[in-house]
Parts: sequence; C-alpha cells; structure tokens
Amino acid sequence: MFAAFSNPNRRGPVTKSGREIVEILRAYDLTHTVWSAAQLAGVDPKTVERYVALRDAGRNPFERERRPKAIDPFLAKVEEWVDDSLGKVRADVAHRKLVAMGFTGNERSTRRAVAEAKAAWRAGRRRTYRPWVPEPGLWLQFDWGTGPVIGGRKTWLFCAWLAWSRFRLVIPVWDSTVGTTSANLDQVFRTLGGVPTFVLSDNAKTVTVEHVAGIPVRHPQMVALGRHYGCSVESCVPFDPESKGGVEATVKIAKWDLVPKAANLLTDYRSFAELAGACQVFCDRVNARPHKETGKRPLDRLLVERQALHRVPDVPFALAIGDQRVVDDGQTVRWGSVRYSVPPGHVGQYVWCRVVGEELVVTADTASGLSEIARHALSTPGNPRIADEHYPHHPAGRSILAPKPKPRTPGEIAFLDLGPGAERWLTEAGATGVVRVRAKMAGAVELAALLGDDVIDTALDMAAEAGRFADGDLASIADHLAQVGALGEITRADEAHSVQPGTAGWNDFGR
Repeated sequence: MFAAFSNPNRRGPVTKSGREIVEILRAYDLTHTVWSAAQLAGVDPKTVERYVALRDAGRNPFERERRPKAIDPFLAKVEEWVDDSLGKVRADVAHRKLVAMGFTGNERSTRRAVAEAKAAWRAGRRRTYRPWVPEPGLWLQFDWGTGPVIGGRKTWLFCAWLAWSRFRLVIPVWDSTVGTTSANLDQVFRTLGGVPTFVLSDNAKTVTVEHVAGIPVRHPQMVALGRHYGCSVESCVPFDPESKGGVEATVKIAKWDLVPKAANLLTDYRSFAELAGACQVFCDRVNARPHKETGKRPLDRLLVERQALHRVPDVPFALAIGDQRVVDDGQTVRWGSVRYSVPPGHVGQYVWCRVVGEELVVTADTASGLSEIARHALSTPGNPRIADEHYPHHPAGRSILAPKPKPRTPGEIAFLDLGPGAERWLTEAGATGVVRVRAKMAGAVELAALLGDDVIDTALDMAAEAGRFADGDLASIADHLAQVGALGEITRADEAHSVQPGTAGWNDFGR
C-alpha cells in the first residue's frame, strides 16, 4: 500500500538531523504505517513517506539533496571554459562572462561552481604512477640544490642518489659548471666503489645542450665522460621532475638539514670546510638509518649493490676538468706564466687547472676522488697569487719566520714545560731585549712549585701580553690571579698609558 503512493525520485529538502531520521525509520519499522509512525516520531506523515522512500530506493536518507540554484543553467558553459583552459580559468573571469550572458547570481556562487568544475576536471585527468622497482647497479640520479652563502658567496649542493640501495651523497661546491659536475661524478663513483649503467639528471645545459623535435642533444663532454667511465648519461623528461623523484627528495632533505633557515635553527657557516664537514655528517646519518621503503640501512644495501657496479677507471676523466700541471717545490702551479699556490701535500703531483669565469680552479686526485683544492682570481705575469693559508709554517710570508723554542738545558726544559704561556713569555722577552732572562725563568719555575703550573703559565701569558718583564712582575700577577681568579682588560704599558696613579682625586681636597 505504501509503495503505491511513494515516489523515490521526488525532490525536496531533507533537513532532519541524523538522530531524528533514525527515530522516524525505527517508528515505521515498528508500525509499518506512515500515519502511526508519524504520530510516534512527532513529524508529518509526508516526512515519514519521504525518508522511507529514499531508503527503499537505495539512496542515503542522511544525505542532503542539492537544491536548485540560479547558476544551474550555466554549468555546462562553466565546464566548457574549465576544459578549454585546462583547469586554469579564473573564477572572476568566468563570473564576468556569465553576467554578460544574463546570469543574475553573485560572484560567490560562480566561485563555488568553478571550484567544483575544476575538481571534477582534475579528477578525470589525475596523473597515475606505476611503482618503479629498480635493479641493483643500474641507476644513479644526481641534481643540484642551492647551498648556503659563505662569506657573501653562493654555494651549491651536488646531490647523488643510488636508486636500488637508496645511498645518498651530498658534495658542496662553489659552482655547477661542466668541470665541477665531472669532478663530482668521479668522486661519487669512487665513494660508491663502482660505476652504474645509467646516470640520470635533469636538462641542465651541462648535460643536455638543447632539444630538437623533442630529442635531447647531449653535451659532448658528458658523452665523453660516459665513454670514459662506461656508463650512459641520460636526462629526464623536460619540466617533469617527478621522473627522477628520488634525487629530488634528496635535494629537498639536504636543503632542510644543511641550509640555515628558521625551521632548523642553523647558524651561518664560517668557512667552506665547515659546510663540507656538515655535509659529511648528514650523509653518514641518512645512510646509517633504515630507509622507510626498504626497511634496511642504505649503507648495508650498498655492500650488496656494489657487486653489480663495474670498476671505476684508475685515471680520472680529465677532459672537462682542465689541463694537467705539476706542483713545484714552492707549492705552486704555473698557468698563463703566473704562479698560483696550492695547499701542502701536493708537491710533485699532477693537478688539473681550469678557468671558471674570472677564477682559476685547481683540482687534485685525492683519496676520495677528484676534489677542488684551490681557487684564485686570475692574475697577470709578474703578479703571483699566493695564499697565506697554504703556508701554515711560514707566517707573515717567507721574510719573517717566527722562532720556535728548542729547549736544551734542564732549566729551559722545566720552564717551557709550564705551558704555552711560558713559550709566549720567552718569545716576547727575547724580542723586547729583557735582561737576566734565565734567572727570571728559574724564578718562574720556583713559583710554579708553590702555586701550581697552571697559575704561573697563565701569569706568564698575561705578563707577555702586557709587556711586564721586570723583577717582581710575575709574582704580582700571580698573586692577583690567586685573589680574583681572572684578570680584566689588559693594558700594555707604553707612552700612551701609565700605571702611575693619577692626581684627579686631589681636586676636591679641602672642599
């Protein structure tokens, strides 16, 4: 009887709460009569009829039906604009067009309709992915990330990711040129202990010169590098970083942990060596913890994948990293009739030099592969580039050599054993022309036996800094240290400063 007058396709507002709808349906199941269920639930019989009809038709009685809207006649046109613009049309533009077509609704209704049309358009065109299962020894991906600024100069982070083992490497560099890329790949291969079959990167000019009819044209030096190491240098689809998502994630995580930001509370790096040390700590940490995809440490999986890699050539690829030069006995190389210094430890060895912009980059074959060891601004003949930090044993140049104490007698040995302060005191005293140096050294050793070596060594250091070498100065400083524990600002006695008490205190005498 009920089915005779019920209409499941009837449209109308459904405004009851979930609890009220349950009570209505329960009342009908108890009485099987619309009128009796309406009396029990305290609602109109038509309301009971509507909810029961929705349930019997297989529809959700708790779902509110969509009410007719003023924009409904224009929805087909909105969907057409969204499709023609590939989901990029703006709602305000669509609203102006609809108003010109006779739409009388407000812009809020248009924005909702455009948003729903865009969501439906994207749902039908959402990109799907096939899980990639890499094989050992096949794929290595690399990419560049912007590094921190050191000394006002920009740095780069070269990030490499071995696909099967998930092993990551991050190398800080000053530039991203072809030569630097070649040197970094050599270092990566030697760190991994082998070379994979394919090396994948993006479409940077250092890898892919251009695209002709969609076909990538490789950089000649990258092709030569692949032949040298026995691998194939490939590039991903243009403007599609998802095709090399593994290394993209490596770059993202490296920048999160290494580049100073408010989120990681990192301070600025004082030197490039400090950044290199931070990169090494980062690699050690991420490679030693289990990967969420494999459940194993990348360091352990690398031992397995290394068996599928082929051997790294003994001679590095040198075509893209410059010309060879020999480091002479003066720790310099000659380039364009100009001498450029290099750090110690490379005398008699071959290094590679190349020009990058206005600088000369010197690369050496170290235990970890090719690494940049020096970088100088280009100069002209007769104006060598010598860096003081390359000669730590020759401070202030070769003309002035700081004397190094060499104790011979028991008294000299006992005095210098007090500490670095004693060595500084002896050096300053010798340069100042202090008399009776040996007697004062013996007195310092005697005071140390009474007050302790640390106290006297600190007093000697303070005496050297203040220039106090007279008899009794050391005992006075040591006594002051014993009372206050530390000295304040030290003033060196000279013509501009005097230890004589002033007479300003007598100005108010008798007033």
